[in-house]
Amino acid sequence: MTDETNGDVFPGARRAARYVEPEVTDIVSMGEPGPRRTPQLIDVDDMPAQPAPVVEAAAPVEAAPAAALAEAERTAIPESIFIDPVADLSTVSTLQAPVTASRGFRGWLNSLGFKVAPGAREQQLIGAADAFHHDQTIIRQATWTRAVSILVANKKGGAGKTPTALLIGGVLAAVRGGSVCILEVSDDPGALTFRAEGNPVIGLGELVHDVDRISSAGQLAGYTAPQTSFASVIGTVGRRPRLTRENVVDAARVIDEYFTIRVMDSGNQPSSTAFDGAAETADALVIPVLNAGDAVLEAVATIDELRARGGRYAALADNAVVIRLTDGRPEHPEVVARVDQIIESMHVRAVYTVPYDPHIAERGQLSLSRLSTPTQYAFTAAAAGVVQSLKATVR
Repeated sequence: MTDETNGDVFPGARRAARYVEPEVTDIVSMGEPGPRRTPQLIDVDDMPAQPAPVVEAAAPVEAAPAAALAEAERTAIPESIFIDPVADLSTVSTLQAPVTASRGFRGWLNSLGFKVAPGAREQQLIGAADAFHHDQTIIRQATWTRAVSILVANKKGGAGKTPTALLIGGVLAAVRGGSVCILEVSDDPGALTFRAEGNPVIGLGELVHDVDRISSAGQLAGYTAPQTSFASVIGTVGRRPRLTRENVVDAARVIDEYFTIRVMDSGNQPSSTAFDGAAETADALVIPVLNAGDAVLEAVATIDELRARGGRYAALADNAVVIRLTDGRPEHPEVVARVDQIIESMHVRAVYTVPYDPHIAERGQLSLSRLSTPTQYAFTAAAAGVVQSLKATVR
């Protein structure tokens, strides 16, 4: 806005150069002219009494010559005033007011007009929510110059591959607004259709049969089961022939034409040709494990087999993301400690722990919205870790 008296575009900037307030942090807010001081939070557990300040008379200040004042005013204007207006707006938009308590006694004090900081428990909840939003930002803003794919694998049956594929894919789709396809790539029919939402009429077997005739997103959608997370699932409906490497590669090719991310739910046979096709077309590897010896040892075997193949297969293993699940069964502390040691010896990219969730343990259709808040946070963190792996390996 323009000052009507002198035509100066930023009159506040010229005036601000003549005033200095020591040890004061200013916040420039959108729509609020001039600086304002940041509110200071107090903690009801730490409010020592302060003695009244002693005020001493200030020494008289001699008037400075007019020329000296003009020179001081000109040189006191900081260079930071003259910054890129767009960069300034982006900086202002990220400023946040101090967090105050909203729960319990502290929240009640704030309702009376006090400025009380959150307690330890509320601070923990706020930190978890901040991390959750940060993970969502990583997922949402990731881009690649082609479609990318994620392989969920573990030789051990019942280790949580299908729930992990559905929930990782669901998180990616929910945050990014869709364009995620979750595909069954087990050589024999798996449980993907059963654990996913909906009751599709046709699926993977029909897609494999018709793959060369699909030429539009609308056609491909007919083979999917749409999820409330905005993901699309292609699993087995009824009977189908055993998948081969060529089947998986052909299905991956057509899916990648119409989806940004492909998540593959694999079987229990890394030596099968279907697994070969899945690994050949994968950019990232996710290995779910339970806190049980057999599950983690089979995970190690999966990693070892991929590393033994060398090349891109070894790279998948080196950048793998391990997701530790809890299904509610008793877990012996010594077994859990041993699992910790084995996972550490795998030398993978990252390890994420998902807490027990009764909705997953029901072994029925999975809906992302029915997960507990800690489980949603954990799967979002894991999905962000997978995205970081993809960003490091896919250009």
